[in-house]
Amino acid sequence: MRLWKKLAATAAALVLAVVGGGALWLAATPPDLLRVGDGYAAKIVCSNTFLAGRDPEAVLSADVQAPGNPLLRLVRVEVDRGKGLVTARILGLFAANYALYRPGLGCTSVPDGRLDAVQAVTVPAAEPVADRGALWPSGEWVAAAGDGRLSSLLADADLGGPGMRAIVAVKDGRIVAEAYGDGFDKDTPLVGWSMTKTVTATIIGRLMLEGRLAFDDSDLLPQWHGDGRAQVRLGDLLAMESGLAFNEDYGAISDVTRMLYLTPDMAAMAESAPQAAPPGTTFHYSTGTALVLSRLWMDRFADPKEATAYPRAALFNPLGMSSATFEVDEHGTFVGGSYLYATARDWARLGQFLLQDGVWNGRRLLPEGFVTAMRTPTKASDGAYTRVQAWIRGPNGTVGEAGVPADAFWLEGHDGQTITIVPSANLVLVRLGLTPSWLGYRPQGLLEKVLEAMAVPQAAAK
Repeated sequence: MRLWKKLAATAAALVLAVVGGGALWLAATPPDLLRVGDGYAAKIVCSNTFLAGRDPEAVLSADVQAPGNPLLRLVRVEVDRGKGLVTARILGLFAANYALYRPGLGCTSVPDGRLDAVQAVTVPAAEPVADRGALWPSGEWVAAAGDGRLSSLLADADLGGPGMRAIVAVKDGRIVAEAYGDGFDKDTPLVGWSMTKTVTATIIGRLMLEGRLAFDDSDLLPQWHGDGRAQVRLGDLLAMESGLAFNEDYGAISDVTRMLYLTPDMAAMAESAPQAAPPGTTFHYSTGTALVLSRLWMDRFADPKEATAYPRAALFNPLGMSSATFEVDEHGTFVGGSYLYATARDWARLGQFLLQDGVWNGRRLLPEGFVTAMRTPTKASDGAYTRVQAWIRGPNGTVGEAGVPADAFWLEGHDGQTITIVPSANLVLVRLGLTPSWLGYRPQGLLEKVLEAMAVPQAAAK
């Protein structure tokens, strides 16, 4: 009996030693996978708490843990509302990562914990909509729909898809129907994820109109001088044909997750990518490319503060997108591939602006031909992607699929965010939600039903 007691005591001591050693290891040198998980959780909770006014624990449960990696269920968050700080830790103990909120700039991932440096970056406040009582898009008043057909379609759970949070239909420049998921409404800012890439391209279009950038610009970055990357043109980056290597896999540690949640200067990491193919020859979708584009256009300003203020001054204020918040990295560079938050109505304003060929209130804000390039498919993508950060192929679909008008083009985010622009129908359809691609949801069905309800001639469809 004494032997068994000694063996049990020895085994218990070994278990405690292993657990203690593991805890010390996690505290001292946590694996990158854990830090990525905590970084993701901190960022999502921060933006939805301080921008959308949602409950942090509800965001952690619904937005981070429910649709994500099982490891995320171990994450705990602390929210310091006075400091605007969200801290996330595995089991509430390990691999701490941070996100910091600042008015006008939303939340910034701070993987190295240098909060003081991040707080130094500021941005002017948004201009309020001049007359909120005016008819949308000049104001926020929406006339009652003529009949309930569209409203019924937008409220159809099967058409709206799982995790739907907002749908807005715009016909002939007016909102004709809208629907919102439980806990969300017309005033809730929602993330666009990769729809933000098209916003970045649109900001570049504003600078093209001012003569500061051009599609054929090359030798774009000092660190690219003297190697093959000097041949990369701005147009190659916009078409995702730069030939730069970048791992876009969100499943584990990859270039994109390391960039978004472990790297203080995201653009610097993306700019260091090696050349994997000659520019203009292959299509490779890359969020890193969007960060390079952000750095490029921001470098056109001698004063960083002027660059930080530019999206609001040049795009959001003219369009009346007063809810739009474009978030930056720790270095102050806009996260141009992922992090724009705006209400569904403001996302619809952006779609209407592109439908109108970059003209707003009679004023041309984008060069002639720019939106045409945004609608022009590229050969390297087999017709799926366009020359300017947009899609011809709808989510989980094919190029030229039945029921989708031939002139339709799409802004797409990886969690089911879409803006569909159909010039032939004078239609913009916004659908926002939390709908991971693995659920297989296709907004094409919603689009087709909306077009039918509006009696769009079927001859216009493919």
